[in-house]
Amino acid sequence: MQPPQNAYIHIPFCNSKCFYCAFVSTVNTKLELGYLIALLKEIDTNYQGNLLNTLYFGGGTPSILPLEHVKKIFNKFNLAENAEVTFEVNPENATLEYFQGLKNIGINRLSIGVQTFNDTILEKIGRRHSAEQAKLAVKTAQQPGFDNISLDFIYGLPNQTLKDFENDLEIAKSLNIQHISLYGLKIEENSVFGKRVPNNLPDDDLQADMYLKATEVLNNFEHYEISNFALKGYESKHNLNYWNNNQYYGFGCSAHGYENGMRYANSFDIHKYLENPLTKDFGHIETEKEKLEEEIFLGFRRTCGINTSEINEKYKINFEEKFNEILNKYLKTGHIKRTSDGYALTNEGFLISTVVLAEFI
Repeated sequence: MQPPQNAYIHIPFCNSKCFYCAFVSTVNTKLELGYLIALLKEIDTNYQGNLLNTLYFGGGTPSILPLEHVKKIFNKFNLAENAEVTFEVNPENATLEYFQGLKNIGINRLSIGVQTFNDTILEKIGRRHSAEQAKLAVKTAQQPGFDNISLDFIYGLPNQTLKDFENDLEIAKSLNIQHISLYGLKIEENSVFGKRVPNNLPDDDLQADMYLKATEVLNNFEHYEISNFALKGYESKHNLNYWNNNQYYGFGCSAHGYENGMRYANSFDIHKYLENPLTKDFGHIETEKEKLEEEIFLGFRRTCGINTSEINEKYKINFEEKFNEILNKYLKTGHIKRTSDGYALTNEGFLISTVVLAEFI
């Protein structure tokens, strides 16, 4: 089987923990050098040297890393000429010198964690930057020539109104960026909010209104996946690889990967990862049934939906016959629609996607 052509790198360091975050991260930056050594060892051992189409630095806060460390990691990979290399940045780390350094290394796409342009809400969720810093980060990144910039937002935040969220999107549009990712706030068990849930959260109906408002406001962007909007040609190649159910390497503490039919996760404990970066906390070779379920689940995340003839050929099934009851049920309710290639969720379907997709599994 052909090795993965995409790789994710997890950088687990943060200056502080945001109140909604349950990702594996630490504020102990003294571990950084040891982590770099462990990460490079893992890459040397597991990366097969093949050409990559995408490389993604996520976290945590990758922009905490000194440029020399970013370069050491970047130089380990053999990248295709037009490879997409994404780097996550927090606004408080954004300087012209740092952005210029990233550009010189070979980073060509940025993902900036804005979450909201409302200073009061930013404080309530434990962010370290202000709205002005976020706007400035975008403008600063554009100076050395970054022209593929994505902004991350969360909706359903404490005290957030529909107007607040609409205002966030309007500001984003005015900044000449190419991509927007939107995530509804989920209270995760291992987060600060999980231990102390705010009592002023928008209810499910308001969250749904916010989502539908985004599809209306971002009308010049292509809504190509449940949570993602892009100007034409600026869709995230790395994330599309996930949703197309293709393979990918996962490097770093808690990183997930998919190779040779096996889904795996590296150690979630940073100290265990430092001791042995080659240990896995999870590894599972998927059955044909599980592969089909993944194909359906991931395919329905895209607004183009699933291609039934491709699925039929790949899994030797008759999709419409096998799932006839479920399809008819949600076609009638307007949560699923027919496309020229198969089926897709409607915007209303996206709102209850977990309910709809659970029926296919």
